[in-house]
Amino acid sequence: MSLNLDNLVDKDYRGKSINEILAAPPSALLGLSPRHDEALAALKITSVGDLGKWQHAAHAQALVTLAHAEVAEAGSDA
Repeated sequence: MSLNLDNLVDKDYRGKSINEILAAPPSALLGLSPRHDEALAALKITSVGDLGKWQHAAHAQALVTLAHAEVAEAGSDA
């Protein structure tokens, strides 16, 4: 299977495999910089994979997803 991940990553990581990107520092993601790497390292997040598995990010994503359902449900009661 081939995926185009170029819109997700910095130019230096375009064309890399998913495993290579997961092993890369967070700054491999488009919009993050080496300064973000430093801040995330303080949380023991040193790779894109670490960031993706970070439980607090997963919890935040779940809340964002659930918020859409809550708004839709509240609107249907009116």
